Amino acid sequence: MWKLLLLLLGASLFSPAALAAAGQLDLTTANVGIAAIVIFTVAYILVMGEERLHMRKSKPVLVAAGLIWIMIGFVYMQNDLPGVAEDAFRHNLLEFAELMLFLLVAMTYINAMEERRLFDGLRAWMIKKGFTYKQLFWLSGFLAFFISPVADNLTTALLMCAVVMKVADGDKKFISISCVSIVIAANAGGAFSPFGDITTLMVWQAGMVEFQEFFVLFIPSLLNYLVPAVIMSFFIENRKPSAIYEEVELKRGALRITTLFLLTIATAVACHMWLHLPPVLGMMMGLGYLQFFGYFLRMTLPGSLARKRAMAERAGDMARLERLGSVVPFDVFSRVQRAEWDTLLFFYGIVICVGGLGFMGYLSLLSNTLYLDMSPTFANVALGVMSAIIDNIPVMFAVLSMQPEMSHGQWLLITLTAGTGGSLLSIGSAAGVALMGQARGYYTFASHLKWTPVIALGYIVSILAHMWLNEQLFTVFNH
Repeated sequence: MWKLLLLLLGASLFSPAALAAAGQLDLTTANVGIAAIVIFTVAYILVMGEERLHMRKSKPVLVAAGLIWIMIGFVYMQNDLPGVAEDAFRHNLLEFAELMLFLLVAMTYINAMEERRLFDGLRAWMIKKGFTYKQLFWLSGFLAFFISPVADNLTTALLMCAVVMKVADGDKKFISISCVSIVIAANAGGAFSPFGDITTLMVWQAGMVEFQEFFVLFIPSLLNYLVPAVIMSFFIENRKPSAIYEEVELKRGALRITTLFLLTIATAVACHMWLHLPPVLGMMMGLGYLQFFGYFLRMTLPGSLARKRAMAERAGDMARLERLGSVVPFDVFSRVQRAEWDTLLFFYGIVICVGGLGFMGYLSLLSNTLYLDMSPTFANVALGVMSAIIDNIPVMFAVLSMQPEMSHGQWLLITLTAGTGGSLLSIGSAAGVALMGQARGYYTFASHLKWTPVIALGYIVSILAHMWLNEQLFTVFNH
């Protein structure tokens, strides 16, 4: 009986009349294709409701990815083509694995620097300097813009938000406007570096833009931040906050770990540029650097503690002696555990879902509609705006999967728009969503929305600047 039901289900969902006889099948008009679109849409609605539902965004996309490829597998089995579906899935899985390992190493380094109190030290320095609100607004924005190309936009936004909340201490208006500025700055800064955002990393790893070529987006990205920031600065009172000062002592090896992270980035870039090997090779080698240094820190810890205890005893510093008694050895694998696994699993789900829809033929359909029926410029600008509602990861992965025939300048344009378009709404980027949680009650969807017109002005100015400054790249095509 259950076999009969399965056959009836297969006949209703996988209408073979809409399928080709051999090779890759066009499933865009088949019931299975429509079912896949419905599943992906439902999953994405659940992702967008993450804050309200208190359900991690990875859950629905993981299930959707499995269902979509199970349906694809069933259709290809029916048509005697199981190997074609298997090869397609393995190709998508390899793309995800390279990016996931790359991101995992970057996250591990950022967590290690955080554990060594490097970011706490930066925050304490800013508080100690006694900046005015206006100075703090500009300093937090510029630091977000220049740190995010290395430390990624999400980590940078969280760090700068922590600084602002500590210094402003309950000033709702200032915290709110500063968080908006930080989100814009972190997203803009991440757009001109392969390490600044997942989307720029995807473009670099796909070979569409070389490492050094991202830097032509520096001025457009800077304008994307500066235009709204200048307007917003007129609404900030020029007075000093009453901040709580704190002394932060960096843990042993903090600066050396930062140096190793820069060396890791250099290794990844060298592997890709000069040896034409995937950047992930250099990043994983860099994880080895950190592991060796972690071993060194553990082995030399007893001697280091003994010297510091002797110095504290001579100075009669009981508080320092107490701190030294609670020191635990540095552990690389505890830093790996602290990586943002929900983001990595969400990324897997999106890559596999979009890969499945592309394999069914929907991305070719979308590519023809966007890049042939419309101009590439209009399509890339519209996709950037769309990334304010739909996460920029699926938008960029869809474009890379479509592989539309467009100039180098257009590839840089979609990199810029997908990276900065998310700033239009608080839910449009990982940085915005994270700050809504960190600065709950201060930074909200509504508080960001009232600045959307000036953010949109910065978005338009940055696009025009790129098209003017890099005009010659719009005639150079990728092959």
